[in-house]
Amino acid sequence: MNQFALLLLAGLALPAIAAEPVKDAAKPPINLDIGSPTVIVVKHSLAQRTSRLVRFYESGEIGLGHDGFIYLRDGSKMTLAKRQIAEKLIDAENPERRALIQALADSNGRRNDEAEVWELQRARWLQQWKSGWWLRDADAKWSKKP
Repeated sequence: MNQFALLLLAGLALPAIAAEPVKDAAKPPINLDIGSPTVIVVKHSLAQRTSRLVRFYESGEIGLGHDGFIYLRDGSKMTLAKRQIAEKLIDAENPERRALIQALADSNGRRNDEAEVWELQRARWLQQWKSGWWLRDADAKWSKKP
Protein backbone atom coordinates (compact mmCIF):
# COMPACT_ATOMS: atom_id res chain seq x y z
CA MET A 1 0.00 0.00 0.00
CA ASN A 2 2.91 2.35 0.67
CA GLN A 3 4.24 1.92 -2.87
CA PHE A 4 0.78 2.60 -4.29
CA ALA A 5 0.44 5.81 -2.25
CA LEU A 6 3.88 7.00 -3.39
CA LEU A 7 3.03 6.21 -7.00
CA LEU A 8 -0.27 8.05 -6.69
CA LEU A 9 1.41 11.11 -5.15
CA ALA A 10 4.07 11.11 -7.85
CA GLY A 11 1.39 10.93 -10.53
CA LEU A 12 -0.50 13.83 -8.98
CA ALA A 13 2.65 15.94 -8.81
CA LEU A 14 3.44 15.59 -12.53
CA PRO A 15 0.86 18.09 -13.77
CA ALA A 16 2.13 20.66 -11.24
CA ILE A 17 5.70 20.19 -12.42
CA ALA A 18 4.67 20.37 -16.08
CA ALA A 19 2.66 23.56 -15.46
CA GLU A 20 5.66 25.40 -14.01
CA PRO A 21 6.59 28.30 -16.32
CA VAL A 22 9.79 28.10 -18.28
CA LYS A 23 12.23 30.51 -16.72
CA ASP A 24 14.24 31.16 -19.90
CA ALA A 25 11.23 31.89 -22.12
CA ALA A 26 11.94 34.59 -24.67
CA LYS A 27 10.72 38.01 -23.58
CA PRO A 28 8.58 39.98 -26.00
CA PRO A 29 10.44 42.76 -27.79
CA ILE A 30 10.43 46.23 -26.26
CA ASN A 31 8.05 48.61 -28.01
CA LEU A 32 9.42 52.17 -27.93
CA ASP A 33 6.22 53.39 -29.62
CA ILE A 34 3.86 52.02 -26.98
CA GLY A 35 1.01 54.44 -26.34
CA SER A 36 0.42 54.19 -22.62
CA PRO A 37 -0.81 57.40 -20.95
CA THR A 38 2.43 57.90 -19.01
CA VAL A 39 4.61 57.48 -22.09
CA ILE A 40 2.41 59.87 -24.09
CA VAL A 41 2.61 62.57 -21.41
CA VAL A 42 6.40 62.35 -21.11
CA LYS A 43 6.92 62.25 -24.88
CA HIS A 44 4.68 65.29 -25.30
CA SER A 45 6.67 67.23 -22.72
CA LEU A 46 9.97 66.26 -24.38
CA ALA A 47 8.63 67.26 -27.81
CA GLN A 48 7.58 70.69 -26.56
CA ARG A 49 11.02 71.33 -25.11
CA THR A 50 12.79 70.07 -28.23
CA SER A 51 11.44 73.00 -30.20
CA ARG A 52 13.31 75.32 -27.81
CA LEU A 53 16.46 73.17 -27.71
CA VAL A 54 16.90 73.01 -31.50
CA ARG A 55 18.49 76.47 -31.73
CA PHE A 56 21.15 75.35 -29.23
CA TYR A 57 21.73 72.09 -31.14
CA GLU A 58 22.14 73.96 -34.42
CA SER A 59 24.54 76.52 -32.95
CA GLY A 60 26.62 73.74 -31.37
CA GLU A 61 26.16 75.03 -27.85
CA ILE A 62 24.40 71.87 -26.67
CA GLY A 63 25.06 68.30 -27.76
CA LEU A 64 24.01 64.71 -27.20
CA GLY A 65 26.14 62.53 -24.95
CA HIS A 66 26.89 58.87 -25.64
CA ASP A 67 24.65 58.07 -22.66
CA GLY A 68 21.59 59.72 -24.21
CA PHE A 69 21.65 62.83 -22.05
CA ILE A 70 21.95 66.40 -23.30
CA TYR A 71 25.03 68.44 -22.29
CA LEU A 72 26.24 72.01 -22.57
CA ARG A 73 29.04 71.85 -25.12
CA ASP A 74 30.25 75.38 -25.62
CA GLY A 75 28.88 78.17 -23.50
CA SER A 76 31.87 80.46 -23.91
CA LYS A 77 30.23 82.70 -26.51
CA MET A 78 26.84 82.75 -24.84
CA THR A 79 25.48 85.68 -22.93
CA LEU A 80 24.74 84.96 -19.30
CA ALA A 81 21.00 85.03 -19.98
CA LYS A 82 21.30 82.62 -22.92
CA ARG A 83 23.48 80.25 -20.91
CA GLN A 84 20.95 80.26 -18.07
CA ILE A 85 18.18 79.39 -20.53
CA ALA A 86 20.26 76.54 -21.97
CA GLU A 87 21.10 75.18 -18.52
CA LYS A 88 17.47 75.37 -17.43
CA LEU A 89 16.37 73.45 -20.53
CA ILE A 90 19.05 70.79 -19.95
CA ASP A 91 18.05 70.51 -16.27
CA ALA A 92 14.45 69.84 -17.34
CA GLU A 93 15.32 67.58 -20.29
CA ASN A 94 17.58 64.97 -18.72
CA PRO A 95 15.29 63.92 -15.83
CA GLU A 96 12.43 63.58 -18.30
CA ARG A 97 14.57 61.39 -20.53
CA ARG A 98 15.08 59.14 -17.51
CA ALA A 99 11.32 59.28 -16.78
CA LEU A 100 10.63 58.22 -20.37
CA ILE A 101 12.81 55.15 -19.96
CA GLN A 102 11.01 54.19 -16.74
CA ALA A 103 7.60 54.73 -18.38
CA LEU A 104 8.60 52.65 -21.41
CA ALA A 105 9.93 49.85 -19.21
CA ASP A 106 6.77 49.85 -17.08
CA SER A 107 4.44 50.01 -20.08
CA ASN A 108 6.25 47.08 -21.70
CA GLY A 109 6.09 45.06 -18.48
CA ARG A 110 9.90 45.12 -18.37
CA ARG A 111 10.69 47.20 -15.27
CA ASN A 112 13.80 45.09 -14.63
CA ASP A 113 15.08 45.75 -18.14
CA GLU A 114 15.50 49.53 -17.94
CA ALA A 115 19.10 49.25 -19.16
CA GLU A 116 17.91 47.52 -22.34
CA VAL A 117 15.15 50.09 -22.84
CA TRP A 118 17.67 52.89 -22.27
CA GLU A 119 20.03 51.44 -24.89
CA LEU A 120 17.26 51.12 -27.49
CA GLN A 121 15.99 54.66 -26.85
CA ARG A 122 19.53 56.08 -26.84
CA ALA A 123 20.11 54.51 -30.24
CA ARG A 124 16.87 56.07 -31.49
CA TRP A 125 17.91 59.51 -30.23
CA LEU A 126 21.25 59.12 -31.96
CA GLN A 127 19.52 58.13 -35.20
CA GLN A 128 17.24 61.19 -34.98
CA TRP A 129 20.20 63.49 -34.32
CA LYS A 130 20.83 65.65 -37.37
CA SER A 131 24.04 65.82 -39.36
CA GLY A 132 26.24 68.64 -38.08
CA TRP A 133 24.90 68.50 -34.52
CA TRP A 134 27.41 67.68 -31.80
CA LEU A 135 27.94 64.30 -30.12
CA ARG A 136 29.95 63.56 -26.99
CA ASP A 137 31.67 60.18 -26.69
CA ALA A 138 32.42 58.18 -23.54
CA ASP A 139 35.72 60.10 -23.13
CA ALA A 140 33.83 63.46 -23.16
CA LYS A 141 35.29 64.34 -26.59
CA TRP A 142 32.99 66.21 -28.93
CA SER A 143 32.54 65.65 -32.66
CA LYS A 144 29.96 66.60 -35.25
CA LYS A 145 27.59 63.95 -36.49
CA PRO A 146 28.46 63.26 -40.14
